[in-house]
Amino acid sequence: MFLLDKPFVSDYLIGTIRNNSYPLLSTAAANELIQDPGLNWVAESDLSRAAVSLPQKFYTNSENALIFFDRHFTQTDLHRRIAVLKDKILFRKSLSQLFPHLDFTVMEYSDIQPSAEVPMPFPFVIKPSVGFFSLGVHVVRDDSDWSAAVARISELNTADLFPDYVLNSKRFILEQFISGEEYAVDYYYNDRGEAVILNILHHAFSSETDTGDRVYSSSREILFRLKDRVQSVLQSIGDTLALRSFPAHAELRIDAAGRITPIEINPLRFGGYCTTADLMGIALDYNLYEHYFEDRMPDFDHIFRGKETSIFSVIVLDNSTGIPAEKISAFDYDALAADFENPLEIRKFNVREAPLFGFLFADTRAGNIRELKEILVSDLKKYVIQST
Repeated sequence: MFLLDKPFVSDYLIGTIRNNSYPLLSTAAANELIQDPGLNWVAESDLSRAAVSLPQKFYTNSENALIFFDRHFTQTDLHRRIAVLKDKILFRKSLSQLFPHLDFTVMEYSDIQPSAEVPMPFPFVIKPSVGFFSLGVHVVRDDSDWSAAVARISELNTADLFPDYVLNSKRFILEQFISGEEYAVDYYYNDRGEAVILNILHHAFSSETDTGDRVYSSSREILFRLKDRVQSVLQSIGDTLALRSFPAHAELRIDAAGRITPIEINPLRFGGYCTTADLMGIALDYNLYEHYFEDRMPDFDHIFRGKETSIFSVIVLDNSTGIPAEKISAFDYDALAADFENPLEIRKFNVREAPLFGFLFADTRAGNIRELKEILVSDLKKYVIQST
């Protein structure tokens, strides 16, 4: 069962639902996003009557869709598991025995003041207890960083970007900074509770203080190097939280000693905005949605055949220009595409309606990672046309 909601659903995902006749919940948001009466629509009232047993596998494309479970399935185990993963404080508390090395504390927004005593040793990360898209996330290494973070958190708390169940800036978690390389993992727990890795992407950062989401890259080399160790850690999490028939998107850090620590796990979906899951379908005809719903194990040797050395990336075109959205009249997507040797797809967004210009999917030769390094540090001003 698919639950689709705003802000975006891709043609690739809609095509997957259509081609497989997967059931799609007929909500107001889904009907606004998709005008296709030929899909296998299921009335919301029909699903509500099945609340006790919940036999379906679920997949959501958006954090917004999770409110459906708050409204209809509050007494189910599924709802409780979603709540543990969605709330970063509950998540840390629930897994504290698995990861005892990670210190964390909790602060209310009202207590986060410029004059407040720094609550834990540097370095640490502060972020909303319920968050999305790295909004409100700050790395704090010294008193100056703390003052800057307090100021920006105040600005975030006055913004009306997402509903509270997507972004709640009233309560914050502060946790020890986890050093190492960051990876994003699309995977699922099958009906036996076994963790099945579908993709692993390296999340590149431009500096040690960068918390953005610009470049995520996958390759055969990354998958084969990490999948067994990552699967073991995600299996222990699934066993602890009793996760079954459950897709997820995990963010992990791997330190110099090889220790793997989860940053967060997003419930019932892969990468947001139909990004990381669609990437491999567009690049390699490897459909992660089908693998989840049909309980299939990926054959990575076959999937990467002929593309063993390619790097496949999602580039998030966030508005890092410093130019207010209302002063931007256009974005030059053709110029962006020309800076990549093999752009696979560009998805265009209206920066005045969302905090980004869109997404670029790219296939890069291992010998040409320069293009990925350049876009990682770009402020994107070269592609922006300002209003006069």
